[in-house]
Amino acid sequence: MSQYDFRFECGSDGVAILPLDRPETLTSLTFTIYGQLERLFRDLDDDETVKAVVLTGHGRGFCSGGSVDEIIGPLLESELDDTLAFTRMTGAVVRNMLHLSKPIVAAVNGIAAGAGAVLALASDMRVLSDNAKFAFLFAKVGLTGADMGAAWLLPKIVGTGRAMEILMLGDKITAEESLRIGLANRVVPLDDVLPEALSIARRLAAGPGLAHAMTKKMVWNEWPMSLETAIEQEAQAQALLLRAHDHREFYNAWMEKRDPRFLGR
Repeated sequence: MSQYDFRFECGSDGVAILPLDRPETLTSLTFTIYGQLERLFRDLDDDETVKAVVLTGHGRGFCSGGSVDEIIGPLLESELDDTLAFTRMTGAVVRNMLHLSKPIVAAVNGIAAGAGAVLALASDMRVLSDNAKFAFLFAKVGLTGADMGAAWLLPKIVGTGRAMEILMLGDKITAEESLRIGLANRVVPLDDVLPEALSIARRLAAGPGLAHAMTKKMVWNEWPMSLETAIEQEAQAQALLLRAHDHREFYNAWMEKRDPRFLGR
């Protein structure tokens, strides 16, 4: 799509591949790319052709974070209002990823550093190559590790104590360690990263989209809830889906001894 500084294509299977495409800089991010990602993840909710998204990097890295030359340098010369507008925009990228009703699978093909690590973190599942690494580098460059929602997301995935260590020390986390602590869902050889992520995304795209959307929404929404509130929210959500098309289609298919044809509604 010409309106983006990265390639973005959706196949007939409903899976859109979004490869961050600046291999000469380990796919670093620019002001423009941040803005385009914010808009893309917002607009995808209304794109009925897209059922699932695979986010990956082109070249040796997944994403090395914000460009030192194109972001950090100019920000040091900017006014506070401009700096705050930028940090709000980067946070909006993650917010739109989490609010997107369609699943996102990160195919982490190499280093995921800084903002790149948070983009992978904000994906719903993460498939890593066996040579991939995470590096939440913010504290190492004199910035808070609480960036783009990382301090909200990471403890929910790996626990508070480990998240504190990762965000404060900024050490690289290998693929093997990522799998052990739950930061990775799967670790595969490099050549298998994208195919594995696509396989997962295709399963999701072919499945009951409304059920996936509600599951994603409830997982994130329930964190601050009491047990009683969460159970009531789940009761209401499940009551709605019990009356939705896809569940009735499952029942009809079961009775007719055929595979269900889910429509995501």
